[in-house]
Amino acid sequence: MIFGLRSRGADPVLLALLEESGRNVERASLLLRDLLADFPDRAELARELLVCEQAGDRITHDIIHRLGRGGPRRRLGQGRLASGDVYDLARALDDIVDFAEEAADALGVYGVEAPMEQAQQQAGVLVEASREVGRALATLPDAEGLAHHLIEIHRLENDGDRIIRDAIGALFHSGTDPMVVIRWKDILGSLEQAIDSCEEVAHLLEGMSLRLHR
Repeated sequence: MIFGLRSRGADPVLLALLEESGRNVERASLLLRDLLADFPDRAELARELLVCEQAGDRITHDIIHRLGRGGPRRRLGQGRLASGDVYDLARALDDIVDFAEEAADALGVYGVEAPMEQAQQQAGVLVEASREVGRALATLPDAEGLAHHLIEIHRLENDGDRIIRDAIGALFHSGTDPMVVIRWKDILGSLEQAIDSCEEVAHLLEGMSLRLHR
């Protein structure tokens, strides 16, 4: 139950939409991990990721529409959060899915024959970070519990940075065809941005928690 605030006067429709967005984020990350684990044997998963991306757009639109009905401030518990807080959160959640789908699409567009090990590792980091995002959303009222998940997201983002540095270094030092280097830099960059968007969600939740508890 996102925010755990249904009994404190929160908008149940808005919270349900955020719950749905969190589930969509995790599903997209799992699909990308599975796609990269068996690419190109399971290339059809890219289509399912596109469905997730379209669902994310729809959820974000519904959240924005709901916020518009509530005026400049929307009740989310004992404290109040500006609509802009929730809007930014919804957009950051949607960004995770957008970048995951972008990475999946690039595999097909570039005609990748086999995935890089580091790309598979990054996809695994994204799955873990997405799960922590969901757990952080669920524990937002509990400042101490939330902090644990936010720290873990930051740690995972650092792991993702290390993996991409290793991957880019490997590409440039292996004598790989320059066109292959360009393609993988794009794919790895999309994966990195998806993980970075998880960290952006963490920053937004931290700020929201501070405002709810002041």
